[in-house]
Amino acid sequence: MCILFIAIEQHPKFPMIICANRDEFHQRPTQAMHVWQQPNILAGKDLQAGGTWLGLSSTGKFAALTNFRKLPLSEAPKKSRGDLVLQALADTKINMTDELAQQASQYHGFNLIYGSLNQLHCYDSVNNQNHQLCKGVHSICNGALDDIWPKMARGEKLLSENIRLHENLSIDALFDLMTNDKQALPNLLPETGLNEEWEQLLSAIFIKSPSYGTRTTTIITQDVEGKVEIYDRSYAPSGDCVTKQQFNLATVFD
Repeated sequence: MCILFIAIEQHPKFPMIICANRDEFHQRPTQAMHVWQQPNILAGKDLQAGGTWLGLSSTGKFAALTNFRKLPLSEAPKKSRGDLVLQALADTKINMTDELAQQASQYHGFNLIYGSLNQLHCYDSVNNQNHQLCKGVHSICNGALDDIWPKMARGEKLLSENIRLHENLSIDALFDLMTNDKQALPNLLPETGLNEEWEQLLSAIFIKSPSYGTRTTTIITQDVEGKVEIYDRSYAPSGDCVTKQQFNLATVFD
């Protein structure tokens, strides 16, 4: 997972809105979102390492992960960060800070967003900090929570406008937001250890290239009555949508 936008108590009918893109190399084998038998979760699957980037459990837990890019970039092999999402979906603790801090050195840097949809936390392994997400619009990418990278600022602005303009909330408009491929001006690019060509490519919310790009968009909404809907789309290297799915959390595990 490479970017998430989360709106908490910003829409009168939908107190929780999550918009998430997973960016990955196209050659990495992946299974689209589905119900797993063990553990009992709804998630896509990384068929190379066996973990996931985002999921929900039958008990209503949510977890998602972004990689944290920080100088110097390390290539030393470590555990797959996708395992952390599985752990968070299975964990019964409200605050996992101590547990995550003990494990953090086994993984490259990460942000883990986890908890019930009514009480989400974000753990930053690089700074060893845990934050409960408060009311407002948040963005999580490949740095610290609410860093102001151009794509993060653009997404927060577009999500806030979408919420303000659509009383009933437009899911199509949310997907339009998440497929925004506008890149940042060169002088505004963050410095995360990549060369300028890669920084430029990755500066868009939606990334398109022959080798690497946005593979999946997931939109999650929870309404005032607690009903949770999940909308999931997968993309070809061209950026064209190849799979559309919709799930209701109350019935998907039946």
